Amino acid sequence: MPATRFAEQLNAQIGNELAAHNQYVAIAVHYDALTMPQMAALFYGQALEERDHAMMMVQYLLDTDVDVVIPGVDAPVPSFEGVVAPVELALAQEKRVTEQINALLRTAREEFDFASEQFMQWFIKEQVEEVATMSDLLAVVRRNADDIDDIEDYVAREQGGEGTDATAPRIAGGA
Repeated sequence: MPATRFAEQLNAQIGNELAAHNQYVAIAVHYDALTMPQMAALFYGQALEERDHAMMMVQYLLDTDVDVVIPGVDAPVPSFEGVVAPVELALAQEKRVTEQINALLRTAREEFDFASEQFMQWFIKEQVEEVATMSDLLAVVRRNADDIDDIEDYVAREQGGEGTDATAPRIAGGA
């Protein structure tokens, strides 16, 4: 059974992941409204990924017989100026989530909660990828802010096609 302090923080992180989901939906809608289907699809996909992260955490708590508490979340930033601001927000969000994931791992270590530490390892790897992806995207969007076709071409060429990660934790409610 996970350490009590870790379980409390993981329940809070479920809310953080769901808030990230909502923020990515808002970003996707922004790009959809700008008729940028590649950027919209990228962020709709990111939203689903954040939801899946929350559900992986739910499944871990269920598997370890810990009460799951789904916290409420604040509303996302609903609108943006231009094409750069949403990606800036996305990168800041990924950096913040990385700090949260690192804090969870730190707690697991402090509590000698080895199973929870092992569970968090996948999320550490995932956050490295997420920050790198958003950093690269931000560089491209800043460089091409006046040419959305170039942004769309980059996303179409560079994003997606990763497939399923067999090492990922199980998703609650997943097939």
